[in-house]
Amino acid sequence: MALAGRPGLHRFPLWMTSPNASDDLHLIIMPTPLDSGSTIEAAATAGRGGSKAERNRASADSWSLHTKRMIVLGPAIFLLAALVAVIWGLAYGGGATPLIVSDPGPIVMWGVPVARLALNLSASVTIGALVLAAWAASRKQPEFERAMTIASSGAAAWVVSTAAAAFLTYLQISNAAFSLDAAFGQGLLFFFTSLELGQAWVLALGMVLLLSVVVFASRSPWMVGLSAAFSLFCLWPLGAQGHAAGAANHETVVGGITLHYMGAALWLGGLLVVAILAPRMPDVRRLAVIERYSSLALVAFIVVAASGVVASVANIGSFEELASPYGVIVIVKAVVLVVLGFVGWAQRRGLINRMRAAVEQGASTRKPMVWLISLELAFMGIASGAAAALGRTPSPVTEVTADQLAAPTPAQLLTGELLPPEFEPFRLLTEWRLDPMWTTLCLFGLFFYIAGVLRLRRRGDEWPLGRTISFVLGIVILLYLVNGSLIVYGKFVFSFHMTQHMFLTMLVPIMFVLSAPMTLLLRSVHARHDGSLGTREWALKFVHSRWAKFFSHPIVSAVVFAGSLLVFYYTPLFRWAVTDHVGHMWMIADFLIVGYLFANALIGIDPIGTRAPYPMRLIALVLVMTFHAFFGLSIMSGTGLLLADWYGAMGRPWGADAITDQQIGGAIAWGVGEVPTVLLAMLVAYSWSRSDDREAKRRDRKADRDGDAELEAYNAQLKVMADRTEALEKRKQERLQREQQQESTK
Repeated sequence: MALAGRPGLHRFPLWMTSPNASDDLHLIIMPTPLDSGSTIEAAATAGRGGSKAERNRASADSWSLHTKRMIVLGPAIFLLAALVAVIWGLAYGGGATPLIVSDPGPIVMWGVPVARLALNLSASVTIGALVLAAWAASRKQPEFERAMTIASSGAAAWVVSTAAAAFLTYLQISNAAFSLDAAFGQGLLFFFTSLELGQAWVLALGMVLLLSVVVFASRSPWMVGLSAAFSLFCLWPLGAQGHAAGAANHETVVGGITLHYMGAALWLGGLLVVAILAPRMPDVRRLAVIERYSSLALVAFIVVAASGVVASVANIGSFEELASPYGVIVIVKAVVLVVLGFVGWAQRRGLINRMRAAVEQGASTRKPMVWLISLELAFMGIASGAAAALGRTPSPVTEVTADQLAAPTPAQLLTGELLPPEFEPFRLLTEWRLDPMWTTLCLFGLFFYIAGVLRLRRRGDEWPLGRTISFVLGIVILLYLVNGSLIVYGKFVFSFHMTQHMFLTMLVPIMFVLSAPMTLLLRSVHARHDGSLGTREWALKFVHSRWAKFFSHPIVSAVVFAGSLLVFYYTPLFRWAVTDHVGHMWMIADFLIVGYLFANALIGIDPIGTRAPYPMRLIALVLVMTFHAFFGLSIMSGTGLLLADWYGAMGRPWGADAITDQQIGGAIAWGVGEVPTVLLAMLVAYSWSRSDDREAKRRDRKADRDGDAELEAYNAQLKVMADRTEALEKRKQERLQREQQQESTK
């Protein structure tokens, strides 16, 4: 209504609210002339119902004080809870208690866990932002650039906190007071260049520096995706030098704690980034991102729970030790984890449904989101603080017994482990060592494959049973190879290592190729249409990439396959893979990838790259068979010992001597490796025959559809050629007759 006595000012609302007034209060104080009428009317329409596009635009553009408070609330609650938890954990567990001997002082004793907490937080934010940018955010919306900005800031903080934690760790280990003299600098240099702990910190800092540069410099899809994957791998040096790094079953515990870091960083970082991004996002986009984060959080929860059990069992040792300070802090973490699992379940079942209903009704989705996320962040802060304190709390498990310190065996000096018992055939079923990383990958792969098959069947699509059986067999064999007796003995005996190599390279990849996992993924995963890159979109980018086309060529894959054997066994990579757990992980990945590329180039079902003619595939296979035979023979006939200071210095009182065992390994490479190669040759021949049959059937169907038009056209072409030949012959005869007449006339 018009205001009397105020010409030019007609009507303007002083305030408007969305259907939930406490969620989104818009204060509008500028008057609007009656004849201009678009801005306020559009805002009023968006606030009172309007179209979905107008409501989303109004929600996204509002940058009110309430929105700012919502963005700050979640991280602030997390930081407060984390600080309280770390202070309690250090005080209760004794992590900050002054040492009787070599006490570095309270600043260092309290500074190390606080720096580790800052490192964990910045790493989590970086990882969460990169994963959400690569997998959940739409590149067409501002959310993507905001997520990358958060990732850049988090990476910078990660670099600073890593450097601070490394420096404080040196002060703690050396008990040296900070100074600018040469002695302090020499000690610092020695720590970072000569000691394993210092080298791990240097590696961690270098990896994070590289990550921060890439995150700042690039926004391309491939670089964002690779940065997200690399950011998770940047946590490995932290796991290797954490509170599990010196425990018994070192490799199992380090793998478990690294998985724990990865899952926790993805879970916590994703939630923090969602809490920062969501208040400024349109309702529809907010719902989509939270739904996708919820799926990631479920996977992260399973990883955190399983890996936490592995690490806790190894570091506690017995039920009685649960009453120790270390055990009590572990129990607190476990209880918080259970509560977090329940909150996550509530988010999955309740929050998302309420948000979806709010979007459909045109209401704001902020209020049902902010309180549950804040509650979840509070419990995550407690868990993170407890974890930081746990890293400074002494474990009740004795890492090395007094007898082992007094008289270590050669195997203990080299590997830190006792020799396994003398091999007997039944040991194939009794000797095990858990590899948490590969076990987790195998189990998730099996779950997602079966889930994809069930999704196809629910919508009425068929999936060949043989492919499912092939994948399950491949997973079962791989689980045994990474956890069973071959890996237990392979660290000490070369022939067991070679047996594991042959199965990883020649058998498991064939099982995976025959199961067509990429085809199943493309058929079972729904496509996205909002500009984000989901699992299916990333798979398509890989399938159509130049690298996939290049490595799918049989000659290229054969060269890579053969070259990997030479590069691996005749360079320092072999020592790295045998003596270092990270190197061994990469060895398994290399064997699987190289074997998969070669098998896929020969008998692949998945639409990866281009398919070469069958004769070329057989040529590549023959070349690999020949090279494989020469490789095995070279090891069999060799008199020099590979890694003589390792395999030759184990002091085994049982089994063949090192050089004889190496020759046995060469025989295994030649004999056992040829069996899968012959199987590949049979499969190539079978695929070739089926290809010919399919081509013949295709031509028959085409002839039935068009009345054998192709044959008629071919016959017509032959008739034209015959008529042309007949005409040429007739003209030739006529020319000969004319020539004869001319000769007779003369």
